[in-house]
Amino acid sequence: MSEPTSSPLLALIKEKGLIDDLQYEEVQAEQMRNAKPMWQILQDFGIMDVESQLQVQADYLSTEVVSLRDRELTPQILSAIPASTARMYQCLPVGVFGNTVQVAFVDPLDPARVDELGFVIKKDVQLVVADPAQIQKALEKVYGGDEGDSVSDILRELGADKDMAAEVEAADTDNAAVLADIANEVPIVRFVNLVLFQAVQDRASDIHFEPFEDEFKIRYRVDGALYEMAPPPKHLALPVVSRIKVMANLNISERRLPQDGRVTFNLGPRTIDLRVSTLPTQFGESVVLRVLDRSAVNLEVESLGLPKYIYDYVLDAIQRPNGIFVVTGPTGCGKTTTLYSCLRRVNTIDSKLLTAEDPVEYDIEGIMQVAINDAAGMTFSKALRSFLRQDPDIIMVGEMRDLETAQISIQASLTGHLVLSTLHTNDAPGAVTRLVDMGVEPFLISSTLMGVLGQRLVRTSCKQCRTPFEPTENQLSLLNLSPHDLGEKVFYYGRGCSNCNDTGYKGRKGIFELLTISEPIRALINERAPTVVVRQKAVELGMITLREDGLRSIFDGDTTIEEVVKYT
Repeated sequence: MSEPTSSPLLALIKEKGLIDDLQYEEVQAEQMRNAKPMWQILQDFGIMDVESQLQVQADYLSTEVVSLRDRELTPQILSAIPASTARMYQCLPVGVFGNTVQVAFVDPLDPARVDELGFVIKKDVQLVVADPAQIQKALEKVYGGDEGDSVSDILRELGADKDMAAEVEAADTDNAAVLADIANEVPIVRFVNLVLFQAVQDRASDIHFEPFEDEFKIRYRVDGALYEMAPPPKHLALPVVSRIKVMANLNISERRLPQDGRVTFNLGPRTIDLRVSTLPTQFGESVVLRVLDRSAVNLEVESLGLPKYIYDYVLDAIQRPNGIFVVTGPTGCGKTTTLYSCLRRVNTIDSKLLTAEDPVEYDIEGIMQVAINDAAGMTFSKALRSFLRQDPDIIMVGEMRDLETAQISIQASLTGHLVLSTLHTNDAPGAVTRLVDMGVEPFLISSTLMGVLGQRLVRTSCKQCRTPFEPTENQLSLLNLSPHDLGEKVFYYGRGCSNCNDTGYKGRKGIFELLTISEPIRALINERAPTVVVRQKAVELGMITLREDGLRSIFDGDTTIEEVVKYT
């Protein structure tokens, strides 16, 4: 696992001897827990006020501290950096002298950003230091509602750029140097940055770049549904995909094989990780970026929205000395987030935690995280075998994919380890039969499995435009309800407003079902009973199904009938 990245500001203050080791560790721990910017943490902890921090940075960079309060930012100064670029690089022009622009950055200690900004605006950048809170306030004020140079503006520019089209047409696509030159053209860099910026602003979880015969599409996945952006001209497919591959350090001349990589970029005080996956298709490479925004994910068990009885059960299960706890559901339903939250809770100084993941999604301080790499021969089963020699207390297995992984997990549980894992099945009882189908002996499952948590993510109704309505008999029949069952219950739907991009939904929440392995269920597992029988018995014993938990969310006004019917 990678070490927590030390903030350049913190490293500089440590180097100058202005902070002792204990304070240094406290501040780092706070930064891991909290997505607050470093300057704020140093001020909150009373270690150093903002003025002193600015002076230390200015001395180190051999520049001056400027106050934005008494600076007049004229239109001529502000036009030196386009709005989207200023927001992307979190910087503000504060003076212009000929071809030189004086720029204040929220994070002035990042030299790569300063160089890249100069390259994008084609001017010399002279760095000055200013209060980051003032810079962000000024950015909001002067560039706030002004989309300035929006995606559509850049697209118009690029569409009209005949030279670019001709250059792409004539390019030798097997020559890496030629591709890199096209990928690093200023409009392309600006366009890709803007697409990423917009996606993070819109809370997208994935960004799809898809080349077709006559068009090049860009789509965002927000709250589980895909939305299309204004499509760029077809000839931009090659430069845009090449730009992303340059950012992810992939081989840009290899266009026949799939590749995977990672991009880390800073958006103001936030660090965004992007997982990049390329796939060769008939009309060029399709690229999908998975957005991992650490500040948007709260890895606390409380924030998962578990019903009280499941929350109590999970807390009890993860404190046990041994056994297997499985979270199940389809891809993208938040299984990993649930397991990470459990790991965060048990991540104490007196226990050793190891995880095998494909790939590692979030770095967590204090946990040994191992990335699975089948191509290099590092499989789940191989990782697990060596885990057992590392004296762990708790092991997380990203996914039980095959018999071997399942058997070693069971072995680990029998030898006194707590094992957390995920399985791809439609519901909690299905996990039991999946393990039997894999070839695991039923008596081993019944003696080690503690419980299975099934989950789904449903979109939540937008709080600003949700409206009560009277459901039709047809809608109620989908939920197996009759008008008599309703009593005084109110149903809601989202009309659609600017807050939710006219979708009626904003955000997602989990719905859950918990199968606890009690004696009657154990007996059924030993008899190799089919899923239907296990499910019936569990419901008899009081299991609340995903559909019933979905109803709870509908009656609370959190989601709609359509969402629950679609996912359960």
